[in-house]
Amino acid sequence: MGEKGARTRDRLMDATQELIEVGGYSGAGLNQVVAASGAPRGSLYFHFPEGKDQLVGASIRRAGLAIGDGMEGLAESSGSAAEFAQAVLRHLGDRLEESGWRKGCPVATVALEMAATSDPLQEACSEVYSRWEAALRARLDGRADADDLAVTVLALIEGALLLAKAHRSREPLTRVGRQITALLG
Repeated sequence: MGEKGARTRDRLMDATQELIEVGGYSGAGLNQVVAASGAPRGSLYFHFPEGKDQLVGASIRRAGLAIGDGMEGLAESSGSAAEFAQAVLRHLGDRLEESGWRKGCPVATVALEMAATSDPLQEACSEVYSRWEAALRARLDGRADADDLAVTVLALIEGALLLAKAHRSREPLTRVGRQITALLG
């Protein structure tokens, strides 16, 4: 794929990600994606011949990779596992607040809407969450309960993001952060 094709593909995925974070899977119709991206309609089918689920799955994976890369960077600059979790909460809270409370988790909305009915989207969501769990697990310094703690901390973060978005407040993130610190000691 040439540079122009890659830019067009990126624009399509950027537009899709924006639309699904704000309006979910159903809020990212193909006509809306084409309009928001400014890409020709034919490009959509060229880059994503399997249709909307392929496009949404690629967008989720890419957004998940960006968040995962951010988590890995935070892991390198954080001391303890609790400090790392606090840094992740701050990062995601900043992202949410800076977006006007529109961009919580780039995966959760699609997971809630589509994971039960679309195998490709379920797989994309599962891959992203697995990567994030692995980043958390890696910070738990060989604890016997690292697998359980990684899932628990991720679930707490996801829930806090949902509540922060619903309340348009960072307070749920702050409260969950305190509980994560207590949990991880």
